[in-house]
Amino acid sequence: MRARLLTRELIELPEKFAAFVETTNQRLDTLEAGVQSLKTDVQGLRDDMGILKGAHARNVAREDAATIARAMGLRCTKTLTRDELWDLTEAVDTSGIPPNVLRSFRRADLIMEAADPTDEPCYIAVEISFTANGRGTTRAIRNAEFLTKYTGKPARAAIAGLRHDHQIQAHIDSGIVFWYQLEPADLEAE
Repeated sequence: MRARLLTRELIELPEKFAAFVETTNQRLDTLEAGVQSLKTDVQGLRDDMGILKGAHARNVAREDAATIARAMGLRCTKTLTRDELWDLTEAVDTSGIPPNVLRSFRRADLIMEAADPTDEPCYIAVEISFTANGRGTTRAIRNAEFLTKYTGKPARAAIAGLRHDHQIQAHIDSGIVFWYQLEPADLEAE
């Protein structure tokens, strides 16, 4: 009797093992889907946090507009609105500029009219991010070039942020772009 039971259990063992493997695979698939969903949620939170950090840095830097100009040896006379940038581009020939580039210029983070130490008018194009990088640096330089082209007045490029990546240090050292570091305390929640 015991031998028959043992033989029967041995015969049923592959089926039971297959059922166990199937159940385990289903559970692992469910777990894997849950982990993937969690990864997606975490990435979404990271993306949202990056947007919020950048927006906060922009707000702080805009409040520091006059200080940025002073740090560059200039005096801020006015910050331009997006409407004023739109008007500026409407008054000149922009036919050779791709629409997305023109839109980016019109949505610049911060454009200032300024005066140099001899009271000659000039402009400052500032791109702002929590961590300044090559993309923002390129936009600041491009925006300064557009300002000079559109107004006939000198313009300087600047980047502002809490920190910058090492890849743009050569641009800063050469003076192509001015680096303005935001104060960490200004970015802290009150």
